[in-house]
Amino acid sequence: MKIALMWHGNRETRDTVKFEEHRLGPTAEAFRAEGFEVEPCVYNDDFADEAREQLLKVDAVQVWVNPITDDGRNRENLDVLLTEIAEAGVLVRTHPGTIQKMGTKEVLFATRKMSWGSDVRRYASAEEMRIGLPQALKIGPRVLKQFRGHSGQGIWKLTPTNDPSRVLAKHAVRGSKEEDLSMEEWAARCAPYFKTGPMFDQEFNPRIAEGTIRCYFVRDRIEGFGHQEVNALVPGSDPGPRLYFPPDRLDFQDLKRQAEEEWVPQLTETVGVTEDDLPMLWDIDLMFADGGYMLCEINVSSVYPYPESAMRPLARAFKSALAAR
Repeated sequence: MKIALMWHGNRETRDTVKFEEHRLGPTAEAFRAEGFEVEPCVYNDDFADEAREQLLKVDAVQVWVNPITDDGRNRENLDVLLTEIAEAGVLVRTHPGTIQKMGTKEVLFATRKMSWGSDVRRYASAEEMRIGLPQALKIGPRVLKQFRGHSGQGIWKLTPTNDPSRVLAKHAVRGSKEEDLSMEEWAARCAPYFKTGPMFDQEFNPRIAEGTIRCYFVRDRIEGFGHQEVNALVPGSDPGPRLYFPPDRLDFQDLKRQAEEEWVPQLTETVGVTEDDLPMLWDIDLMFADGGYMLCEINVSSVYPYPESAMRPLARAFKSALAAR
């Protein structure tokens, strides 16, 4: 069995990379321990044909490429390539079709009636947002999220002021400061987001100051947890480090049962993802909420870093899936 571990990089990285010197080295070792031949696959639109030729010679590929790459590009060309590779018989995870169903902010709106749900509104255009957002702000602070991004890009906390034409706006990108902006100024900054999809308007959860919990899944089972005590949208704070824990951490066992037994079946049914199409490696970000938890986002495109406890289960999941073919 041969698997490629893919990430985004430049020509120099592709030509010189060695797993022993890369952050995915331990992951590669976990696959080798399960009998895989493992090779790196550095991707860039500039040499996409080379990556395609390489992937056609492996049995499977696990992809770590963010929706917006380091050089400011999106994944449009890569997603086309991965779809072609999958049609040729390579096991691709995560498949672009699955990402569209569960790995964008659309999932917040689609699952808003689940127990992790919240008041989420969908704006298909800047005009819809111009009409709907002022009404939502009358209720209280809101969090606006672009369709597909990462690392806080396109995520804003808006706090209403005494002047309905102005808001206090805080971008979730690390190092951003709260600004007093007119609604027109803020909306102009968001205009580019609508080029890739709708925007989503979620009620602000004041309990975010208690931190967020990340559940790391391998297929339909949690294989680790992350706990971040300070989030980027906590007023006056910069995000803190995320601490990692194995799946048997005692105080997370009720959450683990609820996630595996309730949320995953409901999620897959709601968004139309079969058990076979589930990502091999994905996570859900949760905030504490009265009576339980509130969904913050689901990460599918590039889940890294992730707990060491999930590495061997990830390799075994690929081994099992390939054996079943």
